[in-house]
Amino acid sequence: MLHLRLLVPADRTDEVVRAVERTVGTAHLAVVPGAARDPLGDLVMCDVAREAGDELISDLRALGIDDIGSITVENIDLTLSRRAEEAEEEAPGEGADAVLWEQLEEVTHEESTLSFTYLAFLSLATMIAACGVVLDNAILIVGAMAVGPEFGPLAGVCTALVQRAPRLAWRSLVAVVGGFAVAMALTTAFGLLMDVFGLFSRSLLEAERANTSFIWNPDPFSLVVAVLAGVAGMLSLTSSRSGALVGVAISVTTVPAAANAAVALGYGDFDQVWGSSGQLLLNLAGILAAGTLTLAAQKGLRVLTRRRRTRRSGRIKDAGPVERTGPGRVPAGPGGTLPG
Repeated sequence: MLHLRLLVPADRTDEVVRAVERTVGTAHLAVVPGAARDPLGDLVMCDVAREAGDELISDLRALGIDDIGSITVENIDLTLSRRAEEAEEEAPGEGADAVLWEQLEEVTHEESTLSFTYLAFLSLATMIAACGVVLDNAILIVGAMAVGPEFGPLAGVCTALVQRAPRLAWRSLVAVVGGFAVAMALTTAFGLLMDVFGLFSRSLLEAERANTSFIWNPDPFSLVVAVLAGVAGMLSLTSSRSGALVGVAISVTTVPAAANAAVALGYGDFDQVWGSSGQLLLNLAGILAAGTLTLAAQKGLRVLTRRRRTRRSGRIKDAGPVERTGPGRVPAGPGGTLPG
């Protein structure tokens, strides 16, 4: 379940309440008149099943509540309520499959900034991966993959393409291209410095590397891994059941390739530079294509779900009021009114 806290001008409260009440999957509606001071107005609160949350948030934004008031959405870790259980049953679909598009846009927007922190993490990940490829050490490669933050802007590009948001697409592309350019330049300098101290050498780079030679030898499996990683990463980002290891699945195809290209560039080994660069570009393209198609499929599912909800709401209205009996409930009288 999601908890919505809305600050609404008093003259718009009735519209907001009607929007909440007509959304299948809502519960615990509460209105506190005059509680809001900045902006001035009423406080409206409700809970909504995650699978119905996107529809309700979209309706509220269509009313302009995000401009004249505020919409705050929180995840509910635990709610003990029979009405909440009924709301989840009424809402079609599964909460784990629901996509909150406004939340997705906000997250990808924040993670697609070419900030100092982003550059620092990507550069450090690439340097750690450089140590891994030179030493043929799989543990260091995994460590680098866990640090890499590059899936944020990659997801931003996918989201921008599906949502047709050119500003987000440009911002994300700048973060991807600029981030890898800076990280690879710093890693090249890092590799040369390690060579001065006798920790790196060309012989180590060009030796047989059973664990890491795939990094600069792109093949059909590279594309397969990139596509699977793109789908897994996007599902993790949009699902309520995300896992930290998805970042590792993404980075396995990007950061190590960038690191190998940077170290090879410092030694003038252009065969490995071109091979690693090809691996990097192939995997970035595979991730972007797979992520975009995954989001497009989820958006199509959203449209179908909304149509089902609309038809279901229409059937409920045509059938008249639903009589509910049980503890604390009074059966509806004729015409849907409560007796007495």
